[in-house]
Amino acid sequence: MNSREAYIALNLIAGIGPVRVRALLDQLGSPEAILSAARAELARVEGITSEVAGNISRWRETVDLAGELTKIEKAGVRVVTADDPDYPKNLREIHDPPLVLYVKGTLTDRDAVSVGIVGSRRTTLYGQEMARKLAFQLARVGVTVVSGLARGIDTHAHQGALQAKGRTVAVLGCGVDVVYPAENKKLYEQIIEQGGVVVSEFPMGMKPDRQSFPMRNRIVSGWSLGVVVVEANLKSGALITAKFAGEQGRQVFAVPGRADSPLSKGSNRLIKDGAKLTEDVDDILSEFEYLLPPAKKEPATTAPKLVVSETEQKVLAALGDQETTVDEVIQRSGLTSACVSATLLTLEMKRLVRQFPGRLYARRGND
Repeated sequence: MNSREAYIALNLIAGIGPVRVRALLDQLGSPEAILSAARAELARVEGITSEVAGNISRWRETVDLAGELTKIEKAGVRVVTADDPDYPKNLREIHDPPLVLYVKGTLTDRDAVSVGIVGSRRTTLYGQEMARKLAFQLARVGVTVVSGLARGIDTHAHQGALQAKGRTVAVLGCGVDVVYPAENKKLYEQIIEQGGVVVSEFPMGMKPDRQSFPMRNRIVSGWSLGVVVVEANLKSGALITAKFAGEQGRQVFAVPGRADSPLSKGSNRLIKDGAKLTEDVDDILSEFEYLLPPAKKEPATTAPKLVVSETEQKVLAALGDQETTVDEVIQRSGLTSACVSATLLTLEMKRLVRQFPGRLYARRGND
């Protein structure tokens, strides 16, 4: 048994987690040594109860390591541990980093510059648009967008990053071979196809449950430099992610929502409690200027060329440098209301247009 296999086995044992394994490693030296230690020796380690020591010493009776390794191989999954050089840098720093990460796709050093975008599963059109816009703009300047592949804000965050031809990381609250929710199967595949990565700390085939989602949330925040809560009610799991972010020393951002909307109560409360009010990607990037080299603040030379369609050109021509109403854009461009609204959102995401309060728009300068 090698070290990676030993970590996989430890991850499959009931009642043991990253903090206890770290305590055991400090005393015994290696994951292989933990698995071969006697129950009495294990129980002498601080924080290891008699029950946990028994679970570890009897691991061969309860853990099907060979079966798990077969599933991993058949699914084309790679498993990384903290001993591997490509284990995510930011994740190493948290109090309870995952023992293992099941990975589909490719890990990369550029993920050290990551921002999490999270929110409720139930959303408004405003929340969806903000998630897509912020993710698109972050991805365009080379920031990796991290989220949880859940329906709602997570879905739109991943989609925004993909639309920008950028990189996104999906952290699952289930086995990496389980797509949840099922309607996100195509999105799951697109993330991998476009060079992103899908990861989980949970064993192959594991279905999500109430406990697994909060565990997933600490990885989203721990992977990231900061977490943006776009839209969240008072019971949203996104608030748990924000709590983890604060405990991990990460920056917390929140997009303001309507004062009378239950779906914005949680995100608005975060702002009251000290989260940075976030209206635009610049509110996020300004917090990380000391980490982002100048080349990262502008589209990299390897970034895809910004293409402006004929319709987008018409809308840009209808806009002035001064604030312009949507009705004026419709009248000047000759386009339908629905077309103008959709095009303005796309132009915002491309950072060619700026929106002002009252649904007023203007061409963006060189700011």
